[in-house]
This record gives sequence, C-alpha cells and structure tokens, in this order.
Amino acid sequence: MGLTMRAMWKGAVSFGLVNVPVKLYSATENHDISFRQVHRVDAGQIRYQRTCSVCGEVVPYEDVAKGYETEDGRMVVLTDEDLASLPNQSSKEVSVTKFVPADQVDPMLFDKAYYLEPEKAAVKAYALLRDALQTAERVALVTVSIRTRMTMALLRVHDGVIVLQTLLWPDEIRSASLVDVGGDVHATDRELAMANMLVDSLSGDYDPSELEDDYAAAVQALVTSKLEGGEVAAAPVEADGGGEVVDLLEALARSVDRAKAARGEPVSPAASTSATAASETGAKPAAKPAAKKAAPKRKAG
Repeated sequence: MGLTMRAMWKGAVSFGLVNVPVKLYSATENHDISFRQVHRVDAGQIRYQRTCSVCGEVVPYEDVAKGYETEDGRMVVLTDEDLASLPNQSSKEVSVTKFVPADQVDPMLFDKAYYLEPEKAAVKAYALLRDALQTAERVALVTVSIRTRMTMALLRVHDGVIVLQTLLWPDEIRSASLVDVGGDVHATDRELAMANMLVDSLSGDYDPSELEDDYAAAVQALVTSKLEGGEVAAAPVEADGGGEVVDLLEALARSVDRAKAARGEPVSPAASTSATAASETGAKPAAKPAAKKAAPKRKAG
C-alpha cells in the first residue's frame, strides 16, 4: 500500500538498461517546537512586512528579486532571465554512477532522506534493485535533480524500502582543522584503561525507542495544564485593515508632496489631512526605518 502523503517528485531510477519508475516521499519530519510571536495583552499575531533598507518602502512580493552579495559587500541583482540561464537540470532520471561500499561514504555528507516507492508496473524492477543492493552490501552513487538543481545522492535500503539520501558537496563540509583541540594531546595508558572500563560499563545496543524528546513532552504538558486551567485567550479578531489603508494613503500623499517639493511646486494640504486622520484612528504614520546592518553574506538560492 502506498504512502498516504502526496509524492513530492516522480521520476525513474536507471542502472544499466533497467529503468524503475518511482515516486519520491520525504522520509523525515521535523518535530521542533514552533512558537508564534504574539502581542502579550491580546494574543494577536505579530505581522511583518518586507521593507527596503535603502528607501524604507514596503516592497510587494512581485518586486522582490534575488541578490548575490560579493565578498567586498557589493550586491548583484539577478533577474529571472539570469537565473534561467544557469545550468539547472530538470531531468527526472536518477542515474546510477557506480556501486560503492557504504563505509566509504562519510556520514558527514548525508543531507536529506527520501523514500522511493515503485509505480505499480515497476514493482519487479524495484525489487531487483533493492535485492541487488542488499546482496552486494553496497550503496548506489547517483545524480538526481530535485527542485531543478543537480545534486549527488546515494541509494540504500532501509526496512525493505529503497532510500534516496542526498549528499552535501565535499566543499560544503568545513575543515576539521578549524577546530582547536589543544594540540597533540593524548591520554596516558592508565587514563585510557579507566576510560575503557567506563565504556564497558555503559555499553549496550542502540534502541531508539528508549529516547524521548523531553522538551516537546514538557511543552505539551504545560500547554495542556493551561488549557485545563482556563489560561487561554479567545481567538483574536483580526483588524479589518483600516489602519493599514490610512498608512498607505499617508505614505502616498507624502511621496507626492516630496516629489512636488523637489520640483519647487506648492505642497497640497492632503498630507496634513491624512496625518490628522491617522492620529484620530490611532494609526501611526509610515516612518522611514533606521538603516539596518548589512545582512550576512548569502548566495542566491
């Protein structure tokens, strides 16, 4: 029986002349606790806007572009046409390059894991590949394109299912030489013997069922106790956006007045009128934010 979730990708695994049509499913899910930022007094959610650090204007999504910051702090804006010219791969083929011993692949390179499920007509070919991997005790090194970018990955078997494990590129692993371990220091024979005794006393088999996310359980217990004790805010009623309209109109009026002033034309009383309206409704005028610090350097992605 197939997974109940929707396949995120469809393609085919090819090795030699064998072609195995498959579906791709995420094999993991993140259970990190996620809190929302809310207003302490009424539990209303805090909203954020995309604001330009140069002109202070709120930027609509359609005007947001990708930028690449150089090491000397210059910003290069990349258009959709620029990105389309990059060597992206849209192939739906998982091509086996070679079969390698699993212990030759450093787990540091492991990125994300996906389950491969065969199409109905490819069950036999899928079983052939799975059994071949298990018999050879090797993993298949493959290339695959997920979300348009080509990456390296490997195929391995987990609980009778073929797993596609994407790999980091070697230059994405930071050098261990960056870590200061205090020089060429080693334990004495006596210290090592005592440490080995401790290891032996704590030795056992790995059993993931013995592990529990204590933090998640504690958060759930805390939330449950507050719910049972009535310490919960009613779902806040969202404002109808009237204040935002006033802010927008005021921002437009100010922009018009600045343009007129720059041309030496008289400024209309519209700005003062909108400012008065804003103060009466409790809306604050749209102010140009202070210059922000430069964001950390990131490549376009």
